[in-house]
Amino acid sequence: MTTTENNGTSPLDVEIGTLQGGPANLAQYAGKAVLIVNVASKCGLTPQYTGLEKLQEQYAERGFTVLGVPCNQFLGQEPGSAEEIAEFCSATYGVTFPLTEKVEVNGEGRHALYERLVGFADAEGHSGDIRWNFEKFLIGRDGEVVARFSPQTEPESAELVSAVEGALA
Repeated sequence: MTTTENNGTSPLDVEIGTLQGGPANLAQYAGKAVLIVNVASKCGLTPQYTGLEKLQEQYAERGFTVLGVPCNQFLGQEPGSAEEIAEFCSATYGVTFPLTEKVEVNGEGRHALYERLVGFADAEGHSGDIRWNFEKFLIGRDGEVVARFSPQTEPESAELVSAVEGALA
């Protein structure tokens, strides 16, 4: 795998807001493993919220969190307001992991968080633009990207779970 192209700074050094407003303070995750996922409420992959929440519940006590990043760039599949997104995630999937403000992950408006992520290649060699909702990046305890997973990779897949466990070891 290639290394991140973030000029020596961690994705966790970026400023981003929470879904509820105010700063998300990603620095609070320093020393933890973080799975960053661009999420959407009206996507065929939306049921992945179930697996993401299971990962959160299973590994949180070991220093892990999922970080959901709502994005409306793929066929308008996250059209809701912050309140609608929060209600959907809570009521439909029982999401307890943190969610950031809605951002763009591709193009001229790409958020700085994704500027620091997209240079990392997945196991198949894909780097660059986010392909669809639910693309996943695993950040190790050292704050660096250790793995990238395609949108179709289920949160509970052996490949992803193994990477999370490796990042927590």
